[in-house]
Amino acid sequence: MNACGLIVEYNPFHNGHVYHVQHAKKLAKTDCIIAVMSGSFLQRGEPAMIDKFHRAKAALKEGVDIVIELPYTFAVQSSELFAKGAVLALHALQVSSICFGSESGDINHFKESYQKLTKNMDTYQVALKQNLNRGLAFPEASKNAYEIIGLSSMNLTQPNNILGFSYLKTIYDYHLPIQPLTIQRTQSGYHDKTIYGSIASATSIREAIQKEDSITASIRNAIPQTMYEQLITYKRTASTWHTWEAYFPLLHYRASTMSAQELSLIQGVDEGLEYRIKKTAKHAHTFQDWMEKLKTKRYTWTRLQRMCVHILTNTKKSDIEALYNLTAIPYVRILGFTKQGQKYLHERKKTLVTPIIHQMSRNMHPMLQMEEKASNAYYSILPIAIKQNLLKQERSPLCS
Repeated sequence: MNACGLIVEYNPFHNGHVYHVQHAKKLAKTDCIIAVMSGSFLQRGEPAMIDKFHRAKAALKEGVDIVIELPYTFAVQSSELFAKGAVLALHALQVSSICFGSESGDINHFKESYQKLTKNMDTYQVALKQNLNRGLAFPEASKNAYEIIGLSSMNLTQPNNILGFSYLKTIYDYHLPIQPLTIQRTQSGYHDKTIYGSIASATSIREAIQKEDSITASIRNAIPQTMYEQLITYKRTASTWHTWEAYFPLLHYRASTMSAQELSLIQGVDEGLEYRIKKTAKHAHTFQDWMEKLKTKRYTWTRLQRMCVHILTNTKKSDIEALYNLTAIPYVRILGFTKQGQKYLHERKKTLVTPIIHQMSRNMHPMLQMEEKASNAYYSILPIAIKQNLLKQERSPLCS
């Protein structure tokens, strides 16, 4: 058997994801689809609307054979570290290909861009540093640096192109025996906030659910029945969707009671940002209000949200520094699998080197300890009895 890897968040799992799974299987000519999925908190620094286990259940019913968890330390990071953790996790399970959606839809564009960047890396780094010193946010600084080296075969300001390029770069930088594949995103864009039909962005679906506080006909038209069932089941259990506003009181308490020195040690709190946090916290009344007070041309909304997650979970810079030198993932945590996924794992078990983890234990790897903290922070907005019940899911993988 061979396997194709997908790098996902499924927040929520929608019809575009069904399309991705089906076409990845055809394009890769694969027997098994393995998805590495962000857990409680996501790459853009947001809490997942519903927990990872309910999202994984929907994926397993819609064509994914194995769902593994992208460790929190990689999940809530810039595209470079996010891609590194995801690709290394899939490599640990010996996938032969990785298929990602992109605005480009042409893998040759990604290969050409990688070759040009490799040849002009010094020039790119100098230009990037100059742009950052001018006070530009990283996305804008990077865009300008790409233009200087003539990287124009594709638009590397579009979110899925950026992530796809990071996946391919990780594969090539680490000389991994993985074939990169891409399919073009259909219809709605990554940041579209309106549902137009059966294919809609996760952003538009989330905003519609939060606005209506229910699953309307237009939302149901954009998600498979299995995801609808998981959304309803989770809402009945938890009585809430997970949004930043729900976490604002705890986040505000954390930031207000930490000293500037303590804040400066947190991942993402750079360049004196700790003083701006302390100053603006005094006048913030909601999460939205606080972000608007914190945001500047230098600090993007996404960067600030990731920083807020790390404040919430007390993730320090020292916890993340070692990731840059990591050349292999220390473990693979399985959230769930189908019979086909179980068959793949059984077939490969003698050649897999990386430990396979199914549940939390006493003597956990430091990255798993951070995962436990993230899970506790994620469920912290729920009543104790509900929180404890949902945390029981951490003890064993799902089977489908």
